[in-house]
Amino acid sequence: MHYLRPETLDQALAALAEARPRIAAGCTDLFPMTPTRGLPGPVLDITGIAGLRGIARTPDGLRIGAATTWTDILRADLPPALRGLQLAAREVGARQIQNRGTLAGNLCNASPAADGVPPLLTLDAQVELQSVAGSRSLPLAQFITGPRQTALQSGEMVTAIHLPEAALRGQSHFLKLGARAYLVISIAMCAVRIEVGDGVVTDAALSIGACGPLALRLGAVEAALVGHPLDPSRVTDAAVAAALSPIDDVRADARYRSEAAAEVLRRTLAAMAAEEVA
Repeated sequence: MHYLRPETLDQALAALAEARPRIAAGCTDLFPMTPTRGLPGPVLDITGIAGLRGIARTPDGLRIGAATTWTDILRADLPPALRGLQLAAREVGARQIQNRGTLAGNLCNASPAADGVPPLLTLDAQVELQSVAGSRSLPLAQFITGPRQTALQSGEMVTAIHLPEAALRGQSHFLKLGARAYLVISIAMCAVRIEVGDGVVTDAALSIGACGPLALRLGAVEAALVGHPLDPSRVTDAAVAAALSPIDDVRADARYRSEAAAEVLRRTLAAMAAEEVA
């Protein structure tokens, strides 16, 4: 195995263009998904590139480096709109996983049950991709194209996640349903970001994960909340079911997932409404 650990992004991109190595950061997904005792082929360890880790304000919003860990996110002083992302960070495995696992790794793994995806969808996240040929940006909803599938092209790597200023407003929350509270793959999960003004919802972003091949926003359900007081009963089973393509697997069947998705949304909105009153 050829092991590379560059100190600059340019060195990493050059290595990607030449050797087509496997990118390693926290390795919390990479090692479990490798059937052999060692990683096959060349490995590109990006943890030595300082510019890939950290959270910073920009003129346009917030930039989260690709190698930023879940513990980094938990400890950061972030606006209330990112509380949902921080709540998700608390449930990404055990403390050791949170210390090592990276945000971009969670996205590139492209699991339908990736905890980071629903909160980032409510934040209108953009994924920054770079190669020796240049850089481009994709909405998160276009970056993840299917289970374990992304829009990454040959020689590209994720370098950052950008959150626009408009998405940093309001309050947010995250809730997942599983067989137990921690160290579990979700049956259903939701993230919600809500803005309230003069007693009514002025903007709403709701997303569901672990219920289908892709996590997704629920546009029609969002529209039903806007212009009204924050009322969980406006989220109906029928409206949520119409937006989902739930799956059957060993954790739950499709019907249960659909009903569970609506219920976790209502519970999340009820918790947020209680906080508004308090």
